[in-house]
Amino acid sequence: MRHERTPTPGNLQPACRRLAQGELPAGRKSSILVLIGILTSTTERAMNSEPNPWHEWIGRAEQRVDCVTAAPLAALSATLDRDDPAPRPGDPLPPPAHWLYFTPLARASEIGPDGHARSGGLLPPAPLPRRMWAGGRLQFIHPLRVGDEITRNSRITDIKVKSGRSGTLVFVTVHHAIANARGVALTEEHDIVFRDLPPSDAVPAKAPAAPTDETFAREIVPDPVLLFRYSALTFNGHRIHYDRSYVTEVEGYPGLIVHGPLVDTLLLDLLRRQRPDAQVHRFDFRAAAPLFDIHCFSVCGKPDGEQRFQLWARNHEGTLAMQATADIA
Repeated sequence: MRHERTPTPGNLQPACRRLAQGELPAGRKSSILVLIGILTSTTERAMNSEPNPWHEWIGRAEQRVDCVTAAPLAALSATLDRDDPAPRPGDPLPPPAHWLYFTPLARASEIGPDGHARSGGLLPPAPLPRRMWAGGRLQFIHPLRVGDEITRNSRITDIKVKSGRSGTLVFVTVHHAIANARGVALTEEHDIVFRDLPPSDAVPAKAPAAPTDETFAREIVPDPVLLFRYSALTFNGHRIHYDRSYVTEVEGYPGLIVHGPLVDTLLLDLLRRQRPDAQVHRFDFRAAAPLFDIHCFSVCGKPDGEQRFQLWARNHEGTLAMQATADIA
């Protein structure tokens, strides 16, 4: 006779996976759901209490090295449907092509059920299933070039915990400084948010309407091939971008999710098509709503003075998905 173990924090993860796949009996489901609620509530109380149990993660740092090779840059141009010449040694990287380097290299045995690395590394082990690209602020000081040996120093600068209508939110801010032989070439503050799965009866918050006064725009067809190619370029194993059954049945989204950095890359690519000789020296962005492969979307822009552009992504319903500003020299 088979006996089910009582769920505990130690065996909760495989039990949750079986729960999501509908493989557990009703009684077992109930006990697991109760434990999930207890753990989430306890975690939220602990993270909001003093002293902050996550305080030790603030200041955590890592250093990585890489080389700016030509192949990823050429592959990105193809992915963006650009007819660029083949990159040669010494050619500058167009922003934000630095996201093609320092890709995550977790071993296969270290990958969690969502395709991301399990806890460990630089980021804290937030016990929340959804991980999202929330925003960032980039400053470009001088260009990285093909052939450069580059170093990235990363440090967690802040961790905040908030409660929203969808549950607990953990915001992690990471500061990156990327340098080549000429010194620091760019700095980046990257905001990552970890989230609960929303309750089944939760009404999603509606993002604001996107502007409609663009002076230049481009329609994007986010088909699965585009999403797969970008996942491959960035070695991003997150299943929400390529595994339709996982993203719809486990995480509850209506379709494959377009990568946040891909949307930002498309915004800067739009500006580059409009002003090919401009040099971007600052780019700030904030995600407002996810985009899915089941509908087209538009990337839009307009000048805001002589050296600034307002950029945004608008979904098929006119909702704002990503908002950004780019300052040029």
